[in-house]
Amino acid sequence: MKYALVTGGSRGIGKACCLKLAETGHYVIVNFNSNTDEAEKTLALVREKGSDGEIMKFDVSNQQEVEKALHGWIEHHEGDYISVLVNNAGIRKDALIMWMKDDEWHDVINTNLNSFLFVTRVLIQDMLINKFGRIINVVSLSGLKGLPGQANYSAAKAGVIGATKALAQEIAKKRVTVNAVAPGFIRTDMTKDMDESQLKAMIPLGRFGNPEEVAGIVGFLASDEASYITGAVINVNGGLYT
Repeated sequence: MKYALVTGGSRGIGKACCLKLAETGHYVIVNFNSNTDEAEKTLALVREKGSDGEIMKFDVSNQQEVEKALHGWIEHHEGDYISVLVNNAGIRKDALIMWMKDDEWHDVINTNLNSFLFVTRVLIQDMLINKFGRIINVVSLSGLKGLPGQANYSAAKAGVIGATKALAQEIAKKRVTVNAVAPGFIRTDMTKDMDESQLKAMIPLGRFGNPEEVAGIVGFLASDEASYITGAVINVNGGLYT
């Protein structure tokens, strides 16, 4: 059994990643923080794909919650390990720096950047012991070029990109790869407050992307075919930024 954990897996890009990994035969652990109903719906769709999984509640920004949940899973699955980790959970709290509140900065940094450390540090141990693992970080166009009003989000995602490249070099000899996928404007709950009709005029392909188009890259990076790719950042943005 191949086990995969997707943080923020109940909706949007995370949900699409769960379904893609189910298609490739993974047992999918759907992490969520608050919406149990959506997590259960995602798990039902995973099972419709012919695979299986479970839901796992924890706040990725809370180190104690992360460690309790993951160590608990490990203790109850002796001989198994999570070989694919998709660090996807994230939030936006947009504001211009001059008006940004402390909590808007810290909440975004904790959820989007610090969570990478909290989750990855627990699961990487077994990947190294077993000499196989796939760590895939969902970052953002914001982390590559920066977007006005998103200094907090851009800083967090840029931090994950840097961590991706560093960690990839630390553990490559153990056959554990670390890559990032950088979506542009993708039609999800996180972008529903954006003016799509105006923004799509900036995109060479002329439209927002779909979560499944991001999940396709995640599925590839989790596969054996991607075994020689590590430290990469793959853009999925319709040509908006290269």
